[in-house]
Amino acid sequence: MGISHSSSEMSWKRLLWYVLGGSRGGPNRGRIINLLRREPYNINKLAEALHVHYRVAEHHIRALERNHLVSSAGERYGKLYFLSPEMEAHLHLFDEIWGQISPRVEQEVKK
Repeated sequence: MGISHSSSEMSWKRLLWYVLGGSRGGPNRGRIINLLRREPYNINKLAEALHVHYRVAEHHIRALERNHLVSSAGERYGKLYFLSPEMEAHLHLFDEIWGQISPRVEQEVKK
């Protein structure tokens, strides 16, 4: 049982590195995860919180949804996004990886 658990942990670690560190959009995706861990958001509210265009927020939420990091409830403009149960179970891995990525993000924002 311990082996499958560690295998799952490694898979999640790889997935999170891919989603957060593997593209220019990773910082926004990490910020979305941090927002959603506090409360659900719709895309419009995410765009406002991130100070990005609606389409940018929509693009990132779709990437997170494709990778099973977020789930949604509702339809159209009332659709709310939440962390998926799997993401909630692996927030400790997110925190570990985000702790390594976020200092770089902060430096880029200051430029």
